[in-house]
Amino acid sequence: MVTGEMSENAESRFSALLAGAARFPGVRVDREAYLRTALARHCSEDQLRQAMEENPAAAGIPLDVLDRVADASIRYETAKVSAVSAAAGLPGVLALPATVPADLAQYVAHMLRIAQKLAYLYSWPDLFSTDGDDLDDATKGVLTLFFGVMFGTQSANAAVGKVAGMISEQVAKKLPQQALTKGVVYPIVKKVAQYLGVEMTKQTFAKSVSKAIPLVGAAVSGGLTYATFRPMSKRLKTHLSGLELAKPVGGQVIVGEVIQDEDRPAADEAKIPKPGRDWRVLKRR
Repeated sequence: MVTGEMSENAESRFSALLAGAARFPGVRVDREAYLRTALARHCSEDQLRQAMEENPAAAGIPLDVLDRVADASIRYETAKVSAVSAAAGLPGVLALPATVPADLAQYVAHMLRIAQKLAYLYSWPDLFSTDGDDLDDATKGVLTLFFGVMFGTQSANAAVGKVAGMISEQVAKKLPQQALTKGVVYPIVKKVAQYLGVEMTKQTFAKSVSKAIPLVGAAVSGGLTYATFRPMSKRLKTHLSGLELAKPVGGQVIVGEVIQDEDRPAADEAKIPKPGRDWRVLKRR
């Protein structure tokens, strides 16, 4: 990856960017509120309650249902971040010093939002367990690894799998603090943070070029954001959904059948102009 002083600077840049984005209003996703809204039309009240108190896997919610809800959340966050990015590209070259850092921070903020939503759907514990503005080290560590997965870093994939295994074995409702801050996963967190610091710098340069021409810059910037954010989110979804932690406990399934409902948009998609599709559970006799 990167070495020496350059490594330290890259890691510091990424950590500062992550911490700053986490302070944005609306970035922190309330786990229970999100699960209730996202899953309400897909399972019974008892299953919904168990999903919130424990996790969706313990409630026996099938992965195909969770995948559909995850896809709706990805579409929603992609639409939002692309619109914000396009708007930031409107002023043109004169506003670059202000718009590019703000656009990057917004991009990271939406990465944080989709990472939380996907984690909660696939049975990870609450990532923001404290009310303080600052990220604790364990939360910063797991979010760094999630971002690493989104950027296609194989070491992050392996580390996320290890952390998920610890949570599953301990039936834990909190992140494994020791592993993420001092244990075997911690060196990987640092290396991934260094790599991400370099990659974020490259993205800043790319966005600067795309915004140089007003109006044209807006279209290019919004398109570039859409073209990167969605596949990155899909990559994280694929990885989290494939972990043992996400599998329904005991191979349980919801008694019912999922059907398409063209008239009612999904929970997230109901908030954006283009109506999406939704599914509901019809109970069998």
